[in-house]
Amino acid sequence: MVQVSKEAVLKALSTVDDPDLKRPLTELGMIDKLTICEGNVAFDLKLTTTACPLKEKMREDAMAAVKQVSGVENVTVNISKDTVTLQAKVKERQAVPGIKNIIAVSSGKGGVGKSTVAVNLACSMVKQGANVGILDADIYGPNVPLMMGLGGRTLKETNADGKLIAPENHGVKVMSMAFLVKDDQPVVWRGPMLDKVIRQFLNDTDWGELDYLIIDLPPGTGDAQLTIVQATPVVGAVIVTTPQDVALLDSRKGLAMFTNANIPVIGIVENMSYHVCQHCNERDDIFGHDGGRLAAEKLAVPFLGAVPLISKVREQADKGHPVVLSEPDSEVAKQLSEISHRVVAKVCELGIESHQTPEALPV
Repeated sequence: MVQVSKEAVLKALSTVDDPDLKRPLTELGMIDKLTICEGNVAFDLKLTTTACPLKEKMREDAMAAVKQVSGVENVTVNISKDTVTLQAKVKERQAVPGIKNIIAVSSGKGGVGKSTVAVNLACSMVKQGANVGILDADIYGPNVPLMMGLGGRTLKETNADGKLIAPENHGVKVMSMAFLVKDDQPVVWRGPMLDKVIRQFLNDTDWGELDYLIIDLPPGTGDAQLTIVQATPVVGAVIVTTPQDVALLDSRKGLAMFTNANIPVIGIVENMSYHVCQHCNERDDIFGHDGGRLAAEKLAVPFLGAVPLISKVREQADKGHPVVLSEPDSEVAKQLSEISHRVVAKVCELGIESHQTPEALPV
């Protein structure tokens, strides 16, 4: 009987790449608890994120590669509950305990559907298996709770440590100013108060263990944005825009803000990209055509995708049922799910880059 060595198994696994990151599983540290008993090989596959839609493909590819090793008779590959820690490290910014990756969703101006994109990204990540939370950082106009089916909820409970317990729906934990004020009560605060409450929401909330915290920023580049980018280890930012020139101009300002703060821009989402008539099925580029894609190319950042203008998106958001959950087979839900997948892949890529020293980079 041929003796199966650990080196031979790892060499075979080095030929299998993560489909998104295009790097070997062995290089990414994804092989764990490798055991060999005569011709029987078993190991755990640690994912870069629990929201990996291609985990079964990776498992099958890894199993097929090991079966090619001389002497191997049986291969068992378990998907580990643990993940490879690849979140980007941002110096001089305080980490939030239990949260692996913080993603800011931003827009240069209001009315472009930023919150709609944020809640659908979060719900799509949950569908892929991730633990997710949303911080609604729009103190003056919070609407995430309504979109998440938590409208009218108030914060009453704290844990044993005195931290706020975030309400949860659709598998997403949510924190928002809307839980602390009545629907018709305006918040009239100056900058220092705004800064204080955002920091409290971040650090005095019992978020538990999250793979991703989505921060839905208010539009523009004001106090709330400065608090987030200066004090929080944001791994990257998603900028939401529409194709029209005025929205694209403002999105460039948002990108400059993140660049100045040394926060990578994950990419640009073009929302309300086009409208398809439900009667004649003709496409109408109401706000222009391909503005987001062209802006992404000009600014040298990824274009994450175009989301059509569909009435069901608004209707389902008003009901507290994000479209990726309520209409999963619709074209708009598929587009948002693909964008979510691209965001997850880019976050993993940024995490790998931040953990590599010049000596460790491939030649």
